[in-house]
Amino acid sequence: MDKTDKNIDLRKHDNESCEQQTRPLETSRTAHIAAICFAMILPTAATLLYFVFLSGSELMQVVYFGSKVLQFSFPLLWVLAVQRHRIRILRPNWKSINAGLLMGMGIVATGLLAYYGFLKDSAYLANAPALITAKVSEMGLTTPALYIAFALFLAVPHSLLEEYYWRWFVFGQTKRITGLKTAMVISSLGFMSHHVIVIHQFLDKGWEVTLFFSLCVAVGGGLWAWLYDRYKTLYGPWVSHLLVDLGIMYIGFDLAVFSN
Repeated sequence: MDKTDKNIDLRKHDNESCEQQTRPLETSRTAHIAAICFAMILPTAATLLYFVFLSGSELMQVVYFGSKVLQFSFPLLWVLAVQRHRIRILRPNWKSINAGLLMGMGIVATGLLAYYGFLKDSAYLANAPALITAKVSEMGLTTPALYIAFALFLAVPHSLLEEYYWRWFVFGQTKRITGLKTAMVISSLGFMSHHVIVIHQFLDKGWEVTLFFSLCVAVGGGLWAWLYDRYKTLYGPWVSHLLVDLGIMYIGFDLAVFSN
């Protein structure tokens, strides 16, 4: 890709070559860092608002979907309007997809073994059935069919949007000013932060347990950042993320109690 080419591939972004990694920032360094910080803080602030402060309120679902629109539109607006790049989406990379499948299946298998082998009947998940039941009811997921539909939404389009947000934008933009390893750590901690709130709401067993599961999320984010950097495509991380979300939602389904 020529230095003057303004086409930025959604699949490759700023990790395609050394030439692109050293390309000058389109804005000041301060503005670039501010955009990254905003992207990292927004999901946590929104989760705190709709998942905690508005818990039980009729506004919860409105704020949830509104915050998602803002969150997932921001990177596009920044890249298109501020950095003034165009975006192209190329064909799937099957090596990346196969790697994502293997990674996702490994994570899900490990999680299910831990769940059925120890966690399900342990004190760590003692409060989980009641908390999950209350939360899914609050979200309007009062039947198995509604829960499954929401699970599929989270696993398929939402996981793709999260990969585009956290790996393509946050990780990709951070790497331009920090390098690979630091960008992996920073983006993974940002990815973890809003999950801390969600996990604590569902477990309510002390911050030690919440921190352990949250660090598992951070490790997953780091693995997906590595996978994205390795193959220069979002397809593999998306497939892996999709499988993991399905596994988590399956465990939630097993723990929840539905009235219908």
